[in-house]
Amino acid sequence: MGLSMRFAMLAIAGLISGAFANYLIYSWAYFPRHISPWAPPVPPIPTDDGTKTVPSRRWTDRIPVLGWLGLRRESPLHGNGFWIRPLLVEIGCALTLPVLYWYYTQSGGLLPDPARTAAGIASFSPWAHSLFFVHAILFVLMVAATFIDFDEQTIPDIITLPGTLIALVISTLPWQTWLPSVVLWNNQIGITETTFNIPWPFAAKWSGTSGLWVALAIWATWIFALMDRHLVLRHGLGRAVGYLIHGIRRRPETKPLVVLGTVGLFLICAVWTWGVVAWAGLLSSLIGLAVGGGSVWAVRIVASAAMRQEAMGFGDVTLMAMIGAFVGWQAALAGFFLAPLAAVLIVIIQFIVTRKPAVPFGPYLCAGTAIAVIFWDLVWNQVLSDYAMLGSLVIYILVGALLAMGALLLVWGAIKRAIFAR
Repeated sequence: MGLSMRFAMLAIAGLISGAFANYLIYSWAYFPRHISPWAPPVPPIPTDDGTKTVPSRRWTDRIPVLGWLGLRRESPLHGNGFWIRPLLVEIGCALTLPVLYWYYTQSGGLLPDPARTAAGIASFSPWAHSLFFVHAILFVLMVAATFIDFDEQTIPDIITLPGTLIALVISTLPWQTWLPSVVLWNNQIGITETTFNIPWPFAAKWSGTSGLWVALAIWATWIFALMDRHLVLRHGLGRAVGYLIHGIRRRPETKPLVVLGTVGLFLICAVWTWGVVAWAGLLSSLIGLAVGGGSVWAVRIVASAAMRQEAMGFGDVTLMAMIGAFVGWQAALAGFFLAPLAAVLIVIIQFIVTRKPAVPFGPYLCAGTAIAVIFWDLVWNQVLSDYAMLGSLVIYILVGALLAMGALLLVWGAIKRAIFAR
Protein backbone atom coordinates (compact mmCIF):
# COMPACT_ATOMS: atom_id res chain seq x y z
CA MET A 1 0.00 0.00 0.00
CA GLY A 2 1.36 3.39 -0.98
CA LEU A 3 2.30 5.97 1.61
CA SER A 4 -0.39 8.42 0.48
CA MET A 5 -3.06 5.78 0.87
CA ARG A 6 -1.75 4.93 4.34
CA PHE A 7 -1.90 8.59 5.33
CA ALA A 8 -5.48 8.82 4.07
CA MET A 9 -6.54 5.72 5.99
CA LEU A 10 -4.83 6.99 9.12
CA ALA A 11 -6.63 10.32 8.78
CA ILE A 12 -9.93 8.43 8.67
CA ALA A 13 -8.82 6.33 11.64
CA GLY A 14 -7.95 9.60 13.40
CA LEU A 15 -11.45 10.94 12.80
CA ILE A 16 -12.95 7.77 14.25
CA SER A 17 -10.50 7.87 17.17
CA GLY A 18 -11.39 11.49 17.83
CA ALA A 19 -15.09 10.62 17.79
CA PHE A 20 -14.40 7.81 20.26
CA ALA A 21 -12.41 10.20 22.47
CA ASN A 22 -15.35 12.62 22.44
CA TYR A 23 -17.67 9.80 23.42
CA LEU A 24 -15.40 9.00 26.38
CA ILE A 25 -15.13 12.67 27.34
CA TYR A 26 -18.87 13.27 27.52
CA SER A 27 -20.22 9.83 28.43
CA TRP A 28 -17.56 8.34 30.73
CA ALA A 29 -16.92 11.39 32.89
CA TYR A 30 -18.09 11.40 36.51
CA PHE A 31 -20.87 13.75 35.44
CA PRO A 32 -21.89 12.65 31.92
CA ARG A 33 -23.39 15.21 29.57
CA HIS A 34 -25.73 14.60 26.65
CA ILE A 35 -23.40 16.26 24.15
CA SER A 36 -22.02 13.24 22.30
CA PRO A 37 -24.23 12.13 19.39
CA TRP A 38 -23.74 8.59 20.70
CA ALA A 39 -25.18 9.54 24.10
CA PRO A 40 -28.81 9.00 25.15
CA PRO A 41 -31.36 11.59 23.90
CA VAL A 42 -30.92 15.05 25.35
CA PRO A 43 -33.36 16.49 27.91
CA PRO A 44 -36.18 18.71 26.62
CA ILE A 45 -35.34 22.33 25.75
CA PRO A 46 -37.67 25.07 27.09
CA THR A 47 -39.18 27.21 24.32
CA ASP A 48 -40.42 30.79 24.36
CA ASP A 49 -44.07 29.79 24.80
CA GLY A 50 -43.34 27.73 27.92
CA THR A 51 -43.46 24.32 26.27
CA LYS A 52 -40.53 21.97 25.89
CA THR A 53 -39.16 20.29 22.82
CA VAL A 54 -36.71 17.44 22.47
CA PRO A 55 -34.29 18.00 19.59
CA SER A 56 -34.11 14.94 17.42
CA ARG A 57 -30.82 13.18 16.82
CA ARG A 58 -30.06 12.22 13.22
CA TRP A 59 -27.78 9.52 11.91
CA THR A 60 -25.74 12.23 10.23
CA ASP A 61 -24.92 13.65 13.67
CA ARG A 62 -22.62 10.68 14.20
CA ILE A 63 -20.43 11.47 11.21
CA PRO A 64 -17.12 12.81 12.58
CA VAL A 65 -16.64 16.58 12.18
CA LEU A 66 -19.70 17.08 9.95
CA GLY A 67 -22.02 15.84 12.67
CA TRP A 68 -20.97 18.65 15.01
CA LEU A 69 -21.95 21.23 12.43
CA GLY A 70 -25.46 19.78 12.49
CA LEU A 71 -25.51 19.63 16.28
CA ARG A 72 -25.18 23.39 16.46
CA ARG A 73 -28.97 23.35 16.62
CA GLU A 74 -28.62 22.19 20.25
CA SER A 75 -26.81 25.38 21.29
CA PRO A 76 -29.83 26.55 23.37
CA LEU A 77 -29.30 23.48 25.55
CA HIS A 78 -25.51 23.16 25.75
CA GLY A 79 -24.43 26.78 25.19
CA ASN A 80 -23.13 28.71 22.22
CA GLY A 81 -20.03 27.20 20.69
CA PHE A 82 -20.29 23.91 22.61
CA TRP A 83 -19.66 22.06 19.35
CA ILE A 84 -16.35 23.76 18.57
CA ARG A 85 -14.12 21.83 20.97
CA PRO A 86 -15.30 18.31 20.05
CA LEU A 87 -15.05 19.23 16.38
CA LEU A 88 -11.45 20.39 16.90
CA VAL A 89 -10.66 17.22 18.87
CA GLU A 90 -11.69 15.08 15.89
CA ILE A 91 -9.82 17.26 13.40
CA GLY A 92 -6.76 17.23 15.68
CA CYS A 93 -6.78 13.43 15.91
CA ALA A 94 -7.21 13.16 12.13
CA LEU A 95 -4.09 15.29 11.66
CA THR A 96 -2.05 13.80 14.50
CA LEU A 97 -2.16 10.11 13.58
CA PRO A 98 -0.69 10.54 10.05
CA VAL A 99 1.98 12.91 11.39
CA LEU A 100 2.89 10.48 14.17
CA TYR A 101 2.99 7.62 11.68
CA TRP A 102 5.39 9.56 9.45
CA TYR A 103 7.55 10.50 12.45
CA TYR A 104 7.71 6.96 13.80
CA THR A 105 8.03 4.91 10.61
CA GLN A 106 9.36 7.20 7.87
CA SER A 107 11.66 9.75 9.50
CA GLY A 108 13.17 7.51 12.19
CA GLY A 109 12.49 10.26 14.70
CA LEU A 110 12.74 7.89 17.66
CA LEU A 111 16.15 6.60 16.62
CA PRO A 112 19.48 8.15 17.61
CA ASP A 113 20.96 10.41 14.94
CA PRO A 114 23.62 7.95 13.66
CA ALA A 115 20.91 5.34 13.01
CA ARG A 116 18.66 7.64 10.95
CA THR A 117 19.89 6.32 7.65
CA ALA A 118 17.80 4.71 4.93
CA ALA A 119 18.99 1.26 5.99
CA GLY A 120 18.51 2.03 9.69
CA ILE A 121 14.98 3.33 9.21
CA ALA A 122 14.08 0.35 7.02
CA SER A 123 15.30 -2.17 9.61
CA PHE A 124 13.49 -0.22 12.34
CA SER A 125 10.20 -0.22 10.40
CA PRO A 126 8.51 -3.30 11.99
CA TRP A 127 9.47 -2.05 15.45
CA ALA A 128 8.27 1.46 14.59
CA HIS A 129 4.89 0.18 13.38
CA SER A 130 4.35 -1.71 16.65
CA LEU A 131 5.29 1.37 18.65
CA PHE A 132 2.98 3.56 16.60
CA PHE A 133 0.01 1.24 17.12
CA VAL A 134 0.51 1.06 20.89
CA HIS A 135 1.17 4.77 21.30
CA ALA A 136 -1.88 5.63 19.18
CA ILE A 137 -4.02 3.80 21.76
CA LEU A 138 -2.31 5.71 24.56
CA PHE A 139 -2.80 8.97 22.65
CA VAL A 140 -6.59 8.52 22.46
CA LEU A 141 -6.79 7.64 26.15
CA MET A 142 -4.71 10.68 27.09
CA VAL A 143 -6.92 12.94 24.97
CA ALA A 144 -10.00 11.66 26.79
CA ALA A 145 -8.36 11.97 30.22
CA THR A 146 -7.06 15.47 29.45
CA PHE A 147 -10.41 16.98 28.52
CA ILE A 148 -12.32 15.24 31.30
CA ASP A 149 -9.75 16.71 33.68
CA PHE A 150 -10.24 20.14 32.12
CA ASP A 151 -14.00 19.85 32.60
CA GLU A 152 -14.21 18.26 36.04
CA GLN A 153 -10.73 18.40 37.61
CA THR A 154 -11.01 14.61 37.95
CA ILE A 155 -9.91 11.61 35.91
CA PRO A 156 -12.28 8.64 36.29
CA ASP A 157 -10.95 5.13 36.81
CA ILE A 158 -13.15 3.98 33.95
CA ILE A 159 -10.59 5.61 31.63
CA THR A 160 -7.34 4.68 33.35
CA LEU A 161 -8.16 1.19 34.65
CA PRO A 162 -9.07 -0.35 31.26
CA GLY A 163 -6.18 1.55 29.71
CA THR A 164 -3.74 0.05 32.20
CA LEU A 165 -5.10 -3.45 31.59
CA ILE A 166 -4.72 -2.95 27.82
CA ALA A 167 -1.10 -1.90 28.33
CA LEU A 168 -0.37 -4.94 30.51
CA VAL A 169 -1.89 -7.32 27.96
CA ILE A 170 0.02 -5.74 25.07
CA SER A 171 3.28 -5.98 27.00
CA THR A 172 3.06 -9.78 26.98
CA LEU A 173 2.74 -10.01 23.19
CA PRO A 174 5.79 -10.82 21.02
CA TRP A 175 5.89 -7.27 19.63
CA GLN A 176 8.56 -4.64 20.02
CA THR A 177 6.51 -2.10 21.96
CA TRP A 178 9.22 -0.35 23.98
CA LEU A 179 11.12 2.74 22.88
CA PRO A 180 14.65 2.29 21.43
CA SER A 181 17.56 2.81 23.76
CA VAL A 182 21.28 3.08 23.01
CA VAL A 183 23.31 0.77 25.24
CA LEU A 184 27.00 0.01 25.71
CA TRP A 185 27.38 -3.61 26.72
CA ASN A 186 30.59 -5.63 26.50
CA ASN A 187 32.29 -2.64 24.86
CA GLN A 188 29.78 -2.73 21.99
CA ILE A 189 27.20 -0.06 21.20
CA GLY A 190 23.77 -1.29 20.22
CA ILE A 191 20.09 -0.35 20.13
CA THR A 192 17.64 -2.35 22.19
CA GLU A 193 14.16 -2.04 23.65
CA THR A 194 13.89 0.12 26.77
CA THR A 195 12.62 -2.59 29.06
CA PHE A 196 12.70 -2.16 32.84
CA ASN A 197 16.36 -3.21 33.17
CA ILE A 198 17.77 -0.56 30.81
CA PRO A 199 20.44 0.89 30.96
CA TRP A 200 21.75 -2.39 32.41
CA PRO A 201 21.65 -5.89 30.88
CA PHE A 202 18.79 -8.18 31.87
CA ALA A 203 19.82 -10.03 35.04
CA ALA A 204 18.86 -13.68 35.42
CA LYS A 205 17.32 -13.04 38.85
CA TRP A 206 14.42 -11.16 37.24
CA SER A 207 13.32 -14.37 35.54
CA GLY A 208 13.28 -16.13 38.89
CA THR A 209 11.17 -15.78 41.99
CA SER A 210 12.62 -12.33 42.76
CA GLY A 211 11.03 -10.91 39.63
CA LEU A 212 7.78 -12.76 40.32
CA TRP A 213 7.46 -11.38 43.84
CA VAL A 214 8.13 -7.85 42.59
CA ALA A 215 5.41 -8.20 39.95
CA LEU A 216 2.88 -9.63 42.40
CA ALA A 217 3.61 -6.89 44.95
CA ILE A 218 3.13 -4.15 42.37
CA TRP A 219 -0.14 -5.66 41.15
CA ALA A 220 -1.52 -6.08 44.68
CA THR A 221 -0.55 -2.52 45.62
CA TRP A 222 -2.22 -1.13 42.50
CA ILE A 223 -5.46 -3.01 43.23
CA PHE A 224 -5.41 -1.71 46.81
CA ALA A 225 -4.76 1.82 45.56
CA LEU A 226 -7.86 1.67 43.37
CA MET A 227 -10.07 0.94 46.38
CA ASP A 228 -11.81 3.81 48.16
CA ARG A 229 -9.56 4.32 51.19
CA HIS A 230 -9.93 6.74 54.07
CA LEU A 231 -7.35 6.65 56.85
CA VAL A 232 -8.46 8.77 59.83
CA LEU A 233 -5.76 8.89 62.51
CA ARG A 234 -7.40 11.16 65.10
CA HIS A 235 -8.65 8.14 67.12
CA GLY A 236 -5.37 6.25 67.02
CA LEU A 237 -3.68 3.90 64.58
CA GLY A 238 -5.56 0.79 65.70
CA ARG A 239 -8.99 2.29 65.10
CA ALA A 240 -7.78 3.92 61.90
CA VAL A 241 -6.84 0.54 60.44
CA GLY A 242 -10.16 -0.92 61.57
CA TYR A 243 -12.13 1.92 59.98
CA LEU A 244 -10.05 1.57 56.83
CA ILE A 245 -10.78 -2.15 56.48
CA HIS A 246 -14.47 -1.69 57.30
CA GLY A 247 -14.78 1.15 54.77
CA ILE A 248 -13.14 -0.89 52.03
CA ARG A 249 -15.36 -3.92 52.72
CA ARG A 250 -18.62 -2.00 52.49
CA ARG A 251 -17.82 -0.21 49.22
CA PRO A 252 -19.64 -1.70 46.20
CA GLU A 253 -16.55 -1.51 43.98
CA THR A 254 -14.45 -3.60 46.38
CA LYS A 255 -15.76 -7.00 45.25
CA PRO A 256 -15.02 -6.54 41.52
CA LEU A 257 -11.59 -5.16 42.38
CA VAL A 258 -10.87 -8.19 44.57
CA VAL A 259 -11.95 -10.47 41.72
CA LEU A 260 -9.77 -8.53 39.28
CA GLY A 261 -6.85 -8.64 41.68
CA THR A 262 -7.16 -12.38 42.24
CA VAL A 263 -7.44 -13.16 38.53
CA GLY A 264 -4.49 -10.86 37.87
CA LEU A 265 -2.30 -12.68 40.38
CA PHE A 266 -2.93 -16.00 38.63
CA LEU A 267 -2.35 -14.50 35.18
CA ILE A 268 0.94 -12.93 36.28
CA CYS A 269 2.09 -16.33 37.52
CA ALA A 270 1.04 -17.84 34.19
CA VAL A 271 3.01 -15.28 32.16
CA TRP A 272 6.03 -15.93 34.40
CA THR A 273 6.09 -19.48 33.02
CA TRP A 274 5.74 -18.48 29.35
CA GLY A 275 9.32 -17.42 28.72
CA VAL A 276 11.71 -14.51 29.06
CA VAL A 277 10.24 -12.32 26.28
CA ALA A 278 6.68 -12.23 27.62
CA TRP A 279 7.85 -11.98 31.21
CA ALA A 280 10.30 -9.14 30.54
CA GLY A 281 7.54 -7.23 28.77
CA LEU A 282 5.00 -7.69 31.56
CA LEU A 283 7.51 -6.87 34.29
CA SER A 284 8.54 -3.74 32.36
CA SER A 285 4.91 -2.67 32.17
CA LEU A 286 4.28 -3.33 35.87
CA ILE A 287 7.43 -1.49 36.96
CA GLY A 288 6.43 1.39 34.68
CA LEU A 289 3.04 1.38 36.40
CA ALA A 290 4.71 1.46 39.82
CA VAL A 291 7.20 4.23 39.01
CA GLY A 292 4.72 6.35 37.07
CA GLY A 293 1.93 6.12 39.61
CA GLY A 294 4.27 5.99 42.60
CA SER A 295 6.08 9.21 41.70
CA VAL A 296 2.83 11.19 41.56
CA TRP A 297 1.48 9.42 44.65
CA ALA A 298 4.60 10.30 46.64
CA VAL A 299 4.43 13.96 45.62
CA ARG A 300 0.72 13.99 46.43
CA ILE A 301 1.28 12.60 49.93
CA VAL A 302 4.16 14.92 50.80
CA ALA A 303 2.56 18.04 49.28
CA SER A 304 -0.80 17.34 50.92
CA ALA A 305 0.84 16.91 54.33
CA ALA A 306 2.93 20.05 53.91
CA MET A 307 0.11 22.26 52.62
CA ARG A 308 -2.58 20.75 54.89
CA GLN A 309 -4.89 20.32 51.92
CA GLU A 310 -5.22 17.86 49.06
CA ALA A 311 -2.54 18.35 46.42
CA MET A 312 -3.49 16.76 43.11
CA GLY A 313 -6.25 14.21 42.79
CA PHE A 314 -5.78 10.47 42.87
CA GLY A 315 -6.84 10.41 39.23
CA ASP A 316 -3.42 11.89 38.44
CA VAL A 317 -1.87 8.86 40.15
CA THR A 318 -3.90 6.35 38.14
CA LEU A 319 -3.28 8.34 34.94
CA MET A 320 0.49 8.24 35.38
CA ALA A 321 0.30 4.57 36.33
CA MET A 322 -1.48 3.89 33.03
CA ILE A 323 1.11 5.92 31.13
CA GLY A 324 3.94 4.07 32.84
CA ALA A 325 2.37 0.73 31.93
CA PHE A 326 2.41 1.80 28.27
CA VAL A 327 5.84 3.44 27.99
CA GLY A 328 7.90 2.04 30.87
CA TRP A 329 9.43 3.67 33.92
CA GLN A 330 12.06 5.59 31.96
CA ALA A 331 9.62 7.55 29.77
CA ALA A 332 7.10 7.88 32.61
CA LEU A 333 9.68 9.43 34.90
CA ALA A 334 10.88 11.72 32.11
CA GLY A 335 7.30 12.77 31.41
CA PHE A 336 6.72 13.47 35.09
CA PHE A 337 9.70 15.82 35.30
CA LEU A 338 8.84 17.48 31.98
CA ALA A 339 5.24 18.12 33.10
CA PRO A 340 6.02 21.52 34.72
CA LEU A 341 7.66 22.65 31.47
CA ALA A 342 4.56 21.67 29.53
CA ALA A 343 2.42 23.39 32.17
CA VAL A 344 3.71 26.81 31.20
CA LEU A 345 2.27 26.57 27.70
CA ILE A 346 -0.96 24.91 28.86
CA VAL A 347 -1.62 27.54 31.54
CA ILE A 348 -1.15 30.34 29.03
CA ILE A 349 -3.52 28.75 26.50
CA GLN A 350 -6.07 27.92 29.20
CA PHE A 351 -6.00 31.47 30.54
CA ILE A 352 -6.40 33.01 27.08
CA VAL A 353 -9.37 30.76 26.26
CA THR A 354 -11.18 30.65 29.62
CA ARG A 355 -9.57 33.39 31.76
CA LYS A 356 -9.15 30.77 34.47
CA PRO A 357 -5.62 30.53 35.90
CA ALA A 358 -6.13 27.13 37.55
CA VAL A 359 -5.45 24.08 35.40
CA PRO A 360 -5.62 20.45 36.59
CA PHE A 361 -2.38 18.48 36.68
CA GLY A 362 -3.47 15.64 34.37
CA PRO A 363 -2.96 17.61 31.13
CA TYR A 364 0.56 18.51 32.29
CA LEU A 365 1.39 14.84 32.76
CA CYS A 366 0.04 13.93 29.33
CA ALA A 367 1.90 16.78 27.65
CA GLY A 368 5.12 15.94 29.51
CA THR A 369 4.83 12.32 28.39
CA ALA A 370 4.26 13.40 24.79
CA ILE A 371 7.39 15.58 24.91
CA ALA A 372 9.43 12.73 26.41
CA VAL A 373 8.34 10.27 23.71
CA ILE A 374 8.65 12.60 20.70
CA PHE A 375 12.11 13.78 21.76
CA TRP A 376 13.07 10.39 23.12
CA ASP A 377 16.61 10.30 21.75
CA LEU A 378 17.44 13.66 23.33
CA VAL A 379 15.57 13.07 26.58
CA TRP A 380 16.78 9.54 27.30
CA ASN A 381 19.74 8.54 25.15
CA GLN A 382 21.55 11.86 25.43
CA VAL A 383 20.58 13.01 28.94
CA LEU A 384 18.71 10.80 31.39
CA SER A 385 20.40 7.48 30.64
CA ASP A 386 23.67 8.88 32.00
CA TYR A 387 21.97 9.73 35.30
CA ALA A 388 20.27 6.33 35.39
CA MET A 389 23.73 4.74 35.39
CA LEU A 390 24.14 6.09 38.93
CA GLY A 391 21.95 3.20 40.02
CA SER A 392 20.47 3.22 43.51
CA LEU A 393 22.00 6.65 44.14
CA VAL A 394 19.25 8.07 41.92
CA ILE A 395 16.63 6.79 44.37
CA TYR A 396 18.32 8.62 47.25
CA ILE A 397 18.52 11.79 45.17
CA LEU A 398 14.82 11.60 44.30
CA VAL A 399 13.82 10.93 47.90
CA GLY A 400 15.98 13.85 49.01
CA ALA A 401 14.35 16.10 46.43
CA LEU A 402 10.91 14.97 47.61
CA LEU A 403 11.73 15.76 51.24
CA ALA A 404 13.21 19.11 50.22
CA MET A 405 10.00 19.91 48.35
CA GLY A 406 7.99 19.08 51.47
CA ALA A 407 10.21 21.31 53.61
CA LEU A 408 9.89 24.20 51.17
CA LEU A 409 6.11 23.81 51.09
CA LEU A 410 6.01 23.82 54.90
CA VAL A 411 8.05 27.03 55.01
CA TRP A 412 5.93 28.63 52.30
CA GLY A 413 2.74 27.61 54.11
CA ALA A 414 4.02 29.18 57.34
CA ILE A 415 4.88 32.39 55.48
CA LYS A 416 1.41 32.53 53.89
CA ARG A 417 -0.32 31.97 57.23
CA ALA A 418 1.81 34.64 58.87
CA ILE A 419 1.04 37.15 56.13
CA PHE A 420 -2.70 36.52 55.94
CA ALA A 421 -3.08 36.28 59.71
CA ARG A 422 -2.27 39.97 60.03
